[in-house]
Amino acid sequence: MSIALSVLAVLAALLVAGCQATRAGYESAPYKIVRTDGKFQLRDYPAIAVVETPMHTPDARDGSFRRLFRFITGANETRQKIAMTTPVFMAGSDSNATMQFVLPAKLKADAVPSPEDGTVTVRELPEGRFAVLRYSGSRNSTKEKESLARLRSWLEQEQLTEASGPVFAYFDPPWTPPFLRRNEVMLRTQARQP
Repeated sequence: MSIALSVLAVLAALLVAGCQATRAGYESAPYKIVRTDGKFQLRDYPAIAVVETPMHTPDARDGSFRRLFRFITGANETRQKIAMTTPVFMAGSDSNATMQFVLPAKLKADAVPSPEDGTVTVRELPEGRFAVLRYSGSRNSTKEKESLARLRSWLEQEQLTEASGPVFAYFDPPWTPPFLRRNEVMLRTQARQP
C-alpha cells in the first residue's frame, strides 16, 4: 500500500512540475506588480501588441482560437511564424466578444505582418493599471462570474474605480488538469493609485 501511495505521490509531483514547465516555456505579457493582497494584485502593464479576432460563441468553439493560431503559424503576408505566448485574453460581451493572443515583446504592433484572414486584426492595447484576481479551474461562465464579483468587491473595498469591462486571461493548454490551471480576471482601474 505504501508503495502505491509513493508512486502516486511521484506521479502527482511530475504532473505538477510538467504543467509548470509547460507554462514557463512561453513568453508572457510583461507587467510590474504594484501591490499584492492575497490573491489580488494591482499591476502596471506597458502597451502590448496583440492579434485579435471576434468570438461569436461564449465558449470559443467558433474557430476563434484556430484563426489566431493559423496567423502565428504563418497565415500572414510574410508567412512569418510567431511564437505562442501567454495568456490568451478574452473580453467583451456575448454579442461583442474578442479573443486575443499576446505577441512577443520583440514584435511591435507596426512591425507585425498583416493577417491573411480578414477577421484577424493586429492592434496595440494601451498601457495601464489593472486589478487582477488569479484563480484556477476549467473555463466556465459560473467561475468567471464568481471571480469577477470577488474582484469588483475588492476594488470597492480598496476604493478603486473600474475603467473598462473585464478581461479574462488563460495561461494553460487544454490538457492541463483544472486544479493546476492559472486563470485571471482583470479590470483596468480609473487612476493610478500608490
